Amino acid sequence: MKPASLVAAAAVILSVATAPALAEGQLNIFNFGLYTPPDLIKKFEKTYDVKVTVTEYDSNETAIAKIEAGGHGFDIVVPSASVVPIYIEKGLLLKSEPSQMSNFKNVEPQWVAVGWDKGRHYTAPWVWGTTGVMVNTNVYKGDINTSAVIFDPPDALKGKINVVPSMSDVIDMAIEYVGGQPCTTDKAILKAARDKLAAAKPYWASIDYPSFEKFIKEDLDASIFWNGAAMRIRAENPHFAYGYPKEGYAIWQDNVAILADAKNVENAKLFLNFIMAPENAALVSNYTRYGNAIQGSEAFMDKDLLTAPEMVIPPALKSAGHIQVTCPADVQQIYSRIWTELTK
Repeated sequence: MKPASLVAAAAVILSVATAPALAEGQLNIFNFGLYTPPDLIKKFEKTYDVKVTVTEYDSNETAIAKIEAGGHGFDIVVPSASVVPIYIEKGLLLKSEPSQMSNFKNVEPQWVAVGWDKGRHYTAPWVWGTTGVMVNTNVYKGDINTSAVIFDPPDALKGKINVVPSMSDVIDMAIEYVGGQPCTTDKAILKAARDKLAAAKPYWASIDYPSFEKFIKEDLDASIFWNGAAMRIRAENPHFAYGYPKEGYAIWQDNVAILADAKNVENAKLFLNFIMAPENAALVSNYTRYGNAIQGSEAFMDKDLLTAPEMVIPPALKSAGHIQVTCPADVQQIYSRIWTELTK
């Protein structure tokens, strides 16, 4: 989901390193932008003598549309937990049985029995993170642990706010802000969320996946955002801070899956097992700045990552987080109508 989806779809061909041939051929990965560590790919290529091609997309919606269209040539995709059931229902994923792979023993218990892929028949964990708010504290000195900065913005932020074009993230946050729970069917709550979004929109500068530079240069001062992306921006501009809305925020996981029409299935299975090794999971976290689900990876992770405020949820706000799930089809239709109205 999340790191960002901040680059346009582009193909990146990564170099092949020579190594003892334990496998051979190719592997074609379809992943969010700025989400695939070059060092991880080089290590995999060297280990298995496999040429890897990475193609990037900007959102779950873009990815699933491309895959459904067919003729894509990809072997692996990285869907967010909230869309995995949709992939499975549409028959787009191979039942590759990650839970039977040798490195699955490293997966942390809380990420083993997951609702979006019961039994882990289709997906291996990639990274996990949160959806909160990012604010330029040089401009706004108030409480940032609230989605009011987006939905009832202070004067200091008006006209400098971005909202990522991620339907579930935005609508879930709005629903919680008005006192509801994600995937609610309560018509009064849904109407209140829709009205709140409509009232707030005039104070936003954009609904976009903007470049990091727009924040770093302070063209934008606030956004609904993801913790790892926020950490990358703080590294370039220390005025930005990440907040966990006390009204509610999403905890999500992105997952690696093999596509049903993959041409390089065995190499794809090797990759799924490869990323569940602690040292390799750490490469993913160190690059993306998100947490991973692999026990023992902490020993290989950057020390500043382990203690970063974007990674360590304040104890008082832990109860406000919820695991993001796929809403029932009838609720998704309501979300889509709200989203279409908001973005037209």
